[in-house]
Amino acid sequence: MIKGKKIWLNGRMVDWDEVKVHIVSETFSYGYGVFEGIRCYKTKNGRAVFRLHEHMERLINSAKILFMNIPYSRDELVAAAHEAVKANNFEECYMRPYVYVSTYGESTWDFRKAAVDVAIAVWDWGSYMNEKALTEGIRVKTSSYTRHHVNVSMTKSKANANYINFALARGEALRAGFDEALLLDVNGFVAEGPVENIFMVKRGEIITPPLTSILEGITRDSILTIAGDQGIQCREEFFTRDQVYTAEEVFFCGTAAEVTPVREIDYIAIGKGVPGPITKKLVKLFFDIVRGKEEKCSEWLSFV
Repeated sequence: MIKGKKIWLNGRMVDWDEVKVHIVSETFSYGYGVFEGIRCYKTKNGRAVFRLHEHMERLINSAKILFMNIPYSRDELVAAAHEAVKANNFEECYMRPYVYVSTYGESTWDFRKAAVDVAIAVWDWGSYMNEKALTEGIRVKTSSYTRHHVNVSMTKSKANANYINFALARGEALRAGFDEALLLDVNGFVAEGPVENIFMVKRGEIITPPLTSILEGITRDSILTIAGDQGIQCREEFFTRDQVYTAEEVFFCGTAAEVTPVREIDYIAIGKGVPGPITKKLVKLFFDIVRGKEEKCSEWLSFV
């Protein structure tokens, strides 16, 4: 990670090291905040942010679910994101908008009354996984931690506090020598990775878990659209981890992980133990789109 120079904070650009949150703020204490992860790519026509409007809409919805009031419209947040990218001047970057409570003692846990801060930080962040992940695939461990139940936490909000669940799962996988974790839901069905949605391929068809308990992934939606345009049959269905073991192909997708093939789960090789043809095709199409090499889905790019 190479940090940026400026952070957009409540309508103005502030030096990176000047942004502070008090140690007893309610976001720091309770994780009561929301955020987004967004990527900006280098294209032949300049920098382009991938599905920026959809990310900002999800940020607003995440805050609404937690009764937090963002004092900016989606279009104002989109404009702020452009400003933040320009101020930091990376050719490619990762962007993280935050909505949080920086003060303390005012909300009495009714966050309708809390004044929130909105910040957009930008930094240079390469691959989420190791360097060979996109070409060779990764090793995944089914986690002993369960994905939150829909009434334990608000699973459709990209809330700060939700990520302790994912951090525990990924940390467990890393300590065991794997690259990533796979979480099951409370009924024992496959849910998602810590920061990714999961897809498997069987008999040439793509299958992914329904949105019941998982976050509505923007990259997930993109992959379903791209695959459908290629005539690849896609469906949502609950499935178990032993069904994944016998899949022909498996891959993760998400803003951080982009489209990452999975070559092994719980010491069991997926297919031939290398990225399969459908996965490789979707990886190529995805990167062609985000880098402006493909005309289809060009409306997903917001040029800065």
